[in-house]
Amino acid sequence: MAKRIYVGNLPYSANEDEVRALFEAHGTVNRVDILVDRETGRARGFGFVEMEDAAADKAIDALNGQDMGGRALKINEARPRQSRDDRRSSRW
Repeated sequence: MAKRIYVGNLPYSANEDEVRALFEAHGTVNRVDILVDRETGRARGFGFVEMEDAAADKAIDALNGQDMGGRALKINEARPRQSRDDRRSSRW
C-alpha cells in the first residue's frame, strides 16, 4: 500500500526531479507534487511524495531534518486532507 509523505520547508527553487532523486535513495517513488501558488506560479515551499509503506517509513526517518538548499526539511506522514467545510468550521 502507498503512503503519502508531507515534505515541508523545501527551498522555493526545489523542483520535482530534485525531490524525487532525494527520496529515490530510499525506495521507489510513485508520485511527487510540489505545491505552487495559483497567482504567482511560485513554489509554496512544501509538497507531497507518495511511496510504498516500508520505503516511506525509511525515507521519513532518514530525511527529516536533512538540509536541502540551506533549509532543514520537515518530513512526516501526511494527514488526511480535510474537506473545505471541515476546515471552515475548525477555525472557530
